[in-house]
Amino acid sequence: MEFTTGGRLKVRITPVDVGKRVSVRQLANEAAPGAKFTDTVGVLTSWDDGVLSITQRSGVSVRIPESALVAGKTVPPAPARRRGPSATFPELARAAARAWQPVESEQLGDWQLRAAVEEVPSEARRRGAEVGRREGFTRRANSVLPLGDPGRPLDEALERVTAWYAERGLPAYVQVSTGHEGTQELLAAALEQRGWTREVSALVRIGALAPIGDPVRPLDDAVSRVALSRTFDTSWLARYQRFGTADSGTADPAVAKVLGSGPSTWFASVAGPGDVPAAIGRCVVDGRWAGFMAVEVDPAARRQGLASAVMTALARRALDEGASAAWLQVEEDNTGARALYDGMGFRTHHSYHHYRQHIPTA
Repeated sequence: MEFTTGGRLKVRITPVDVGKRVSVRQLANEAAPGAKFTDTVGVLTSWDDGVLSITQRSGVSVRIPESALVAGKTVPPAPARRRGPSATFPELARAAARAWQPVESEQLGDWQLRAAVEEVPSEARRRGAEVGRREGFTRRANSVLPLGDPGRPLDEALERVTAWYAERGLPAYVQVSTGHEGTQELLAAALEQRGWTREVSALVRIGALAPIGDPVRPLDDAVSRVALSRTFDTSWLARYQRFGTADSGTADPAVAKVLGSGPSTWFASVAGPGDVPAAIGRCVVDGRWAGFMAVEVDPAARRQGLASAVMTALARRALDEGASAAWLQVEEDNTGARALYDGMGFRTHHSYHHYRQHIPTA
């Protein structure tokens, strides 16, 4: 980060730069003698009452007193890395949405309200749940996808969002992305100002598909154990960690609808010692994109290359269908999965976060 060209430091940003990507240097602690500098890069989301708010690539907001600024300037979007495929944020967000479709949806301007409500199983499968109570199957399928303008002022849009989910017995969530050109740092800041709470953050990662289908480390023996199918069965669901079905073992219709959605969907499984697979995975092929989801391995069968084998088998099928690029989503704290995907050549494109509605206390 260069602020010292010619030996001069200068604050070159003003409140009119809200919404732009900026780089600032500030005193680490302006009250401490000999204070050192700290640097922050991100989108300037507000500048009110002498305090700047900058949302970083990770979605974390940093508040900086104006009096602590030493230097600041606007900067262009982070340059795209040459390794792997290129993608705009809207293109990738829409591909991910097509791969995980809700049971019902409604447009609010350019926002899509999504819901996939399932029946909560009895306490035998989900401790403490009431039989017959309803909840949403995954936040992704039960959150707003705000790709543009809702067509009305934000507060009115959020009132409609809250009411729409309340009609379905669900809390309101908005899925907000950060960290790439065209993402939604301003919306994230606006939700935080209104008391909405960020609950879950995940990384959207992309990579070239061919290396996954033809890995450097030979996996042919493990790949030969992978069975591919257009449909999933109850044994596949038994390995799936988000399995939310009734005790009978049949998939709730909402679960089946979401998992079966997508332009060209494939399910992978590796037989285990019992009725439950040792490993599973899901892939949705959509034009040049192949999206990988639900890659899970029995803890007792880990470190045998099964996750890589599942990914390889699915990638080969996607390559046969004409795909050339891969994407996946992984929660930030899933270090094991992130290490696996690093080895396959995936890099982070952007992050997304689920913000839950603010519920005023009585």
